[in-house]
Amino acid sequence: MLDLRLRFTKEHLLAPVAERCPSFLSAAAVSSVSLACCVGAGVAAWSGAVILSIILWLVGRVLDGLDGAIARANGSASDFGGYVDLLFDTIGYTAVPLGIAFGVGQLGTWQIIAVLLGSFYVNSVSWLMLSALLEKRGERARGEQTSVTMPAALIEGTETIVLFTIALALPQHADVIFAVMTGGVAIGVFQRAIAARRLLRNN
Repeated sequence: MLDLRLRFTKEHLLAPVAERCPSFLSAAAVSSVSLACCVGAGVAAWSGAVILSIILWLVGRVLDGLDGAIARANGSASDFGGYVDLLFDTIGYTAVPLGIAFGVGQLGTWQIIAVLLGSFYVNSVSWLMLSALLEKRGERARGEQTSVTMPAALIEGTETIVLFTIALALPQHADVIFAVMTGGVAIGVFQRAIAARRLLRNN
């Protein structure tokens, strides 16, 4: 919901940092460290290290924004980089709730996280297929800097960062937080289905 609106702000903040990064610091290296931080956040949540899990998660998310800025600053932006970035994001978005589930160790938490991850699966199909078809038609939202167009929905990257941060800080309430998130993801799938019907029905 907020990603496209905040993308200009993110670029404004991170572009000067990217331009000052040493030449040996590649976007791929930053992406790899971002992934390590997000997986580390899941492991820290598993072990009950709440503060560390939050720090690792947020650092990982900042680095996830910085890798693209570095690639644009040094002219190395590529479709493969965008592919790797999305793949790493997906791994991180899986590691954190699983780490919380292992840390809490309650059946109810495991159940809602299973439903959440299932909703992520359906959500991925809902936007990736729509994205592929829109790219095929040459249709993009204005101002997008991502490798592929990302049709808007209620729960996007920004909302995921916020909700995961709250869940890491309050793992005892993770089932409620993730139940709310699952509902939001389901609404997003419905939004994209409506958008697909409107945008694709001519072909």
